[in-house]
Amino acid sequence: MHAKNAPPVTSFVPSLEEVRRPDFFIIGAPKCGTTALAEYLSRHPDVFMARKEMHHFGRDLRFGSQIYRRSEGDYLKEFAGWNSQSRAGEASVWYLFSARAAAEIKAFNPRARIIIMLREPTEMIYSLYNQFRLDGNEHLPSFEAALAAEDDRLAGRLTTRHTYFPQGLIYRSVAAYTEQVRRYFDLFGRQQVHVVLYDDFAARTAEVYREVLHFLGVEGKPTAESFPIINGSQVVKHAWLRNIMSDPLVRGTLIASRSWLPAPLFKALQQMESQLMQRNIIPAKRPPMDLALRCQLQREFAPEVKRFAELLQRDLSSWLHEVKMNEAPATSAALQNRPTTAETKPIKLTTCSNS
Repeated sequence: MHAKNAPPVTSFVPSLEEVRRPDFFIIGAPKCGTTALAEYLSRHPDVFMARKEMHHFGRDLRFGSQIYRRSEGDYLKEFAGWNSQSRAGEASVWYLFSARAAAEIKAFNPRARIIIMLREPTEMIYSLYNQFRLDGNEHLPSFEAALAAEDDRLAGRLTTRHTYFPQGLIYRSVAAYTEQVRRYFDLFGRQQVHVVLYDDFAARTAEVYREVLHFLGVEGKPTAESFPIINGSQVVKHAWLRNIMSDPLVRGTLIASRSWLPAPLFKALQQMESQLMQRNIIPAKRPPMDLALRCQLQREFAPEVKRFAELLQRDLSSWLHEVKMNEAPATSAALQNRPTTAETKPIKLTTCSNS
């Protein structure tokens, strides 16, 4: 029997201020191992990893309608599975590039830990170009053409309806590490920022993984026993299918349906879309970069690399190739004992070497 003046029974819905907030962020750069690290961390029993590439922060990032930008409430719902784990995080690779994301994350959670993964700039932007060719953001058929188009793209030209992130097509700006990392050092302090270099991660995966766990304060717990290759080089099987899946009308309609579709049905559609996209790509070896272009880019990036090494207080000489074009005769056994004629004169091999 209820008391006459008893208040009605209602379910308790916590406010946004009372919801647990993620406490670490893998913020980029793109093509530097973030997908692999997020996957390895997700296997740890004391770490919860939310969906990758949500890009809730960084309101200066101008994504197309193909990309779902969540409200804060919907963003926090992505952490609904966070239970007993002591850490929860997410990985969105354009937070580092964004001029605003650092301050937004700081306001959201001042105690957040920040993980930054970086790669030699020339390799990073070439890998990024190939990724954009895979997913439709880039339509120009060569890396050289894409680099030459940067001024046009700054002016809003040379994109297509499938371009979902034109800012990312200014490739050289993506590799401006010094300014990007300094923002996080200045706002969070170096003690809350952990920088991982791709070369170290590739060569000493288990050790670097343990260092990340230590940074997050979850060392001494069971860890990943194996580290398979994640997100390796791929090509699209059917460009027409990729174009349909990445069309802003198709993607925008799917995203808009979230407001009226039951949540389980929307999630099922997301999974179907993801599976279809995965079936449309196959592993493939990435073609090598033109050597002359590599040398040119390494020269361009040398001052930035030196500035970044000073900021990081770390030796980055492996990134510093102050290169010159050398011409060396071929020395294969097939040529060494043959007379030099018009047909058999030594082949000149163009190489990059330290000057």
